[in-house]
Amino acid sequence: MRPQSLPPSRTFHIGGEREVVRLGFGAMRLTGRGVWGEPADRSAALALLENLPNLGINFIDTADAYGPDVSELLIREALHLYRSDNELRPLTVATKAGLVRTGPGQWHPVGRPEYLIQSAYRSAAKLGVEQIDLWQLHRIDTMVPSDEQFDTIRQLISAGIVRHAGLCQVSILDIETAREFFPVATVQNRYSLADRSSEDVLCYCEENGIGFIPWFPLAGELAALGSPLSAIAEAHAATPAQIALAWLLMRSPVMLPVPGTSSIAHARENAAAAAIILTQEEFLALDVLNRGGASQD
Repeated sequence: MRPQSLPPSRTFHIGGEREVVRLGFGAMRLTGRGVWGEPADRSAALALLENLPNLGINFIDTADAYGPDVSELLIREALHLYRSDNELRPLTVATKAGLVRTGPGQWHPVGRPEYLIQSAYRSAAKLGVEQIDLWQLHRIDTMVPSDEQFDTIRQLISAGIVRHAGLCQVSILDIETAREFFPVATVQNRYSLADRSSEDVLCYCEENGIGFIPWFPLAGELAALGSPLSAIAEAHAATPAQIALAWLLMRSPVMLPVPGTSSIAHARENAAAAAIILTQEEFLALDVLNRGGASQD
């Protein structure tokens, strides 16, 4: 599917009812090196989070494994979630569970039902909320029957601790199987201008009104993808990264990029990409770059 000539909607309704601005923020890089421990500059991390509403961002993506726990606790401290004095729409925070950390750069899937339930309740406590807006299974644990993991998510929704639920790094078959247990609100797969290996999943999500959160949305050496990217960036007085984000937003109305950074200046630059409207010709020129690139995840 390809975009219309008109600019796409600026917002998306997660689960059909939770409206978010389609360019969000990924909070993984607020932690220490190797996504482990506290950030090098804690005050700077808090300042960045506090400034997100001023940048027009009301959707934040995090996970219990970021730190671990560090990212969720920073978000609570900085934003006092759902505060009434926020002039924007209420903040929506998505978190994840199903990957555990044993050290910097180390990730191990754990999908045992009792662990997933414990993780969801712990995340709610760390975020300071009674109900998590969006809770995603960080990975399907191949050592645990997927039906057990999906049924656990159903239980979390029924218990009211999770409002909407999603999946990460999955196939269409995974999504269809999970939908027999609960409404899949979002899918978070690796996808970018440089990596289209989840193109089929994106199309499926678009056809079924499922939000698609591309992780690593600025993958690859963007400036090296080809001259059209550099030329289009120059025409819009923008950076190649901004054009890549603008392309993602134009690619599909269900696309919800969440680029991450530890720099306020970089976050401001990323947020500005939402205002860039590519022409159909520019979009198509970028669309042919590196089509079919495979994920290394």
